[in-house]
Amino acid sequence: MKNVLSMIFGIFAIGFASAQDGLPANPKPGSCYVRCITSDEFKTVEERIMVKPEYTKLEVVPATYKTVEERVLIKEATKKMIYVAAVYETVDVPYVQKQSRTDLSITPATFSPATEVREIYPATSGWEYTSLADCKSPNPGDCQVLCYVEKPAASSTTNVQRLASAATTVNNMVPEIGATYKKQVIKTPARMDEVEIPAEYTTIKKQVIDVPASTKTITVPAEYVTITKTEIAKKGGITTYSEIDCKLVNYSALPILYDLGSAALTSKAKSIIDENLYKLMVAKPEVSVEIASHTDSRSDDTYNMSLSQRRAESVVNYLVGKGIKRSRLVAKGFGESKLKNRCANGVECTEAEHQQNRRTEFRVIDAK
Repeated sequence: MKNVLSMIFGIFAIGFASAQDGLPANPKPGSCYVRCITSDEFKTVEERIMVKPEYTKLEVVPATYKTVEERVLIKEATKKMIYVAAVYETVDVPYVQKQSRTDLSITPATFSPATEVREIYPATSGWEYTSLADCKSPNPGDCQVLCYVEKPAASSTTNVQRLASAATTVNNMVPEIGATYKKQVIKTPARMDEVEIPAEYTTIKKQVIDVPASTKTITVPAEYVTITKTEIAKKGGITTYSEIDCKLVNYSALPILYDLGSAALTSKAKSIIDENLYKLMVAKPEVSVEIASHTDSRSDDTYNMSLSQRRAESVVNYLVGKGIKRSRLVAKGFGESKLKNRCANGVECTEAEHQQNRRTEFRVIDAK
């Protein structure tokens, strides 16, 4: 507990050292206090101020006019040249659409049927053994007869075709094809006709002075306005102390997520702010809060610093829109300067590790 109190007093050492009314009276052991300065109280009063004195002014009585008519020339007489276009007629012009040519046709070769006989196995002769059918001897050799046998050659007949006439070509004349096209030729040449154009007149109405202008004197009364101004009804500046939860002196996480590269608050983020921060500031109207926003190390350092500042200001602007005084809120963007892990520039990290560094936090701070 002594360590906690030492930490709190260290945070507010500068503010407490300059306070004229000392430390909180009758502090509770283990409790934390934030210094608060009461605001001035104001009242609204009205005051009537003369913004313009009484004066005399001259008012012009305008001249009066009467209307007269006058016939005027609006277009001088002239001549104009009218162009008469040439007249054409259409004629047919013959031309060769496709030239004549000589086509070649082919008379194929003709054949006549014939046959050719070829020997496919030569004539042979040799000895052959033949067994006797009615031989009674138990010795097989006694029952064989040796004969010298001749076998004629074998032949085959093949159908063939003989060339009856060779292939020839025949010249066939194809005549040319004629056609015509349409052509426009001048029947009557173009010409210029001269036409007289008479002058034109109109009657105009114009106003001439009937009675010249004059002046008259008018007295203008003074002018007053009533202004509303704010005056101090009760001087503030009295230092008081408010007991707070000790953990609020250190940064507490606001688990809100932003779209990539955006500082806009989602509806879910607003609900988290309402539940965690707005309730605290309503319950403790005397305390001030610092909103701190951080990014991961990806993207340019300067861009990350700007993005984190805009995100912190989004939270401040949202709370101001709900009625919290801007003087009670401080927005600070730290970019990637306060990483919670090793994931600095050039270090490969998981998305979960980068997420630890993309955070928005708040803490209760000393009154200014």
